[in-house]
Amino acid sequence: MAIGTIVKALSGFYYVQDQSAGDIYECRGRGILKKNSVSPLVGDRVNYTPTSHQQGMIEEIMPRTNEFFRPKVANVDQTILVFTHKEPAWNQRLLDRFIVMAESVGVDSLIVINKIDLLNDSEILEVYSNKELYESIGYSVILVSTKSQVGKEELALALKDKISMFSGQSGVGKSSLLNFIESGLELKVGDVSSKLGRGKHTTRHVELYALSSGGFIADTPGFSQIELTNIEDVSELKEYFVELFSRGQGCKYRGCTHITEDGCQVISDVEKGEIQKFRYEHYVELFHEIKEQLQNKY
Repeated sequence: MAIGTIVKALSGFYYVQDQSAGDIYECRGRGILKKNSVSPLVGDRVNYTPTSHQQGMIEEIMPRTNEFFRPKVANVDQTILVFTHKEPAWNQRLLDRFIVMAESVGVDSLIVINKIDLLNDSEILEVYSNKELYESIGYSVILVSTKSQVGKEELALALKDKISMFSGQSGVGKSSLLNFIESGLELKVGDVSSKLGRGKHTTRHVELYALSSGGFIADTPGFSQIELTNIEDVSELKEYFVELFSRGQGCKYRGCTHITEDGCQVISDVEKGEIQKFRYEHYVELFHEIKEQLQNKY
């Protein structure tokens, strides 16, 4: 048997890149995987048996470090959350949902603000304000322009030797960024629809692309909504807003939800301006949304 990584899954076939030679084998999964209710995912490290004509059979899936449900991908080291200030417009609520999605599976987030070449001076100031805000919380933020080559070296260094999943709504330029970082990819690039104000989908499935500098990048289909159905206990949500979680250690009651309780340190810090109000508001919105989902589920 050999060891490899699933880089693409399509129509019941799994394309495995060999760990040593780098060759890609078109594989099926052994019946034992189905019997054990294990479905291979892009990003899985597997033991497989190569056969003739670059084909093979997956024998075993190695233990996963993490797993995303949408998109379906495993063993991600970091999510690259790609957003723009315009074309499409800045969407802070969606960004926070992406961050929660990553935090809920224990994956680091790197925020990339793309297309900064489109901005005037006042818009650039707004971008730097958002950059400073998220950096103060603890997230790295890189400003990028594929046209003016800004941020290329910084982003390439952040991707080196990691499995990085690019996520964001359609039209923010994820495929353009991947072509920017690894010119040999030649991924299809779409435009922003002038009628809808959002991007046209150019990525239809999850696929890992090997970087010449080491590591993989995953391009994912763009989407404008995220359902956080993997969170099965609404009390966990506060852990995924890192500033709320750290400040919440000072709350009067153990298990404080930071919604209505007396003696809540988080609510006090929001009122004093020590926690960004919009981040807290996003937390409250998500809390009630997830609570309702769970109530309807059962």
